[in-house]
Amino acid sequence: MRRDDVRPNPPRGFAGGAYTWRLLRGDVISRSTRKLETASRSNSKSDRYARLMADGAAIRFLPFAGRRVAYAATGEGPPVVAPAWWVSHLELDWADAAFRGFWEAVGAGYTLVRYDRLGVGMSDHEVLDDDLTLDTDVAVLRAVLDELSLEKVVLFGGSSGGCAAIAFAARFPERVDRLLLCGAYADGASITTREVQESVASTVRSHWGLGSRVLADIFLGESDSAEQERLARYQRAAASPETAAALLELTYRNDVRAELQHVRAPTLVVHRRADRAIPYHLGREVAAAIPGATLVPLDGSAHLPWTGDWQAAARALRSVLAPEAPARLAGEPAAALLSGREREVLALIANGLNDQEIAEQLVLSPHTVHRHVANIRTKLRLPSRTAAVAYAARAGLL
Repeated sequence: MRRDDVRPNPPRGFAGGAYTWRLLRGDVISRSTRKLETASRSNSKSDRYARLMADGAAIRFLPFAGRRVAYAATGEGPPVVAPAWWVSHLELDWADAAFRGFWEAVGAGYTLVRYDRLGVGMSDHEVLDDDLTLDTDVAVLRAVLDELSLEKVVLFGGSSGGCAAIAFAARFPERVDRLLLCGAYADGASITTREVQESVASTVRSHWGLGSRVLADIFLGESDSAEQERLARYQRAAASPETAAALLELTYRNDVRAELQHVRAPTLVVHRRADRAIPYHLGREVAAAIPGATLVPLDGSAHLPWTGDWQAAARALRSVLAPEAPARLAGEPAAALLSGREREVLALIANGLNDQEIAEQLVLSPHTVHRHVANIRTKLRLPSRTAAVAYAARAGLL
């Protein structure tokens, strides 16, 4: 029997399909590996991403343990801070339409703070053994808040970033206003079996092209091959194989079960029922263990909240961030809902100006103007700029 004819069943706890498991085992290597290696070499060139880096959020650097952590803040309003995930890349993330659309919908009226952990993305790539701990993740998060003089924030913990968010909320309750968790877990060892953990980490370390493809299949759930290949390329651009594997192993080591009962901030847990990376029952356990937490189950198999039905995830999160925005109180004047700057923007829209022209007149960035327009529509519950102008005219705001 030829090697390619071997078709073992995946072990219990493996999130991918049979073919992905065969890739991990090395049963399908010859043609697929050569094709992936060729694609990796041709697509990893910097010019592939040059056009994606335009119009990104401004990136700054925070000194930490003799190295530099990259962070970015976008928007205006109270702070929402997203602890770093497994791997990330500030520039490439913000250039992705789905990622940016999700965060602009969730963070309307807030300042979003993101950062790349040490070893990945725009942060320094030197990684020490001492960096690969939950305590260091919490220390980096605290350093980011201190750098920006943020005394109290909303924390958004997604995936492995949920562990740092939970631990920080438990250890520094006075600094967390609300805790939002999406696709999170408390015990990394429960994500999948030891056999699968070792197989995935080993594949990532020894063959990053193949490993990134396997992880894309797991993270995206039901998606087309083009989307999976884009995510695979992104992962390879964000981290080296050794760092990616070491951070995966940290993901499996994380354990915040003892911290859950000490979380005091109002907590929302959002989790997709068919999540292939972090099983739904782990999200349920997190919600059940945090006092007063609310669980919002969503349909879908994608792990990343900005993929799949991201609008449903955004609505669930906005229910906590802006509970009054979807429904204006009866008799409340529109003028009370809009800030002075939003009324300025609305007046210029009524005069026929586009975002670029408004930005030039008010000395703002086009992105800031776009956020103001989105906030106006959200607050007035109107579907378009034209509808907002018509309402404002009737309400005497113009």
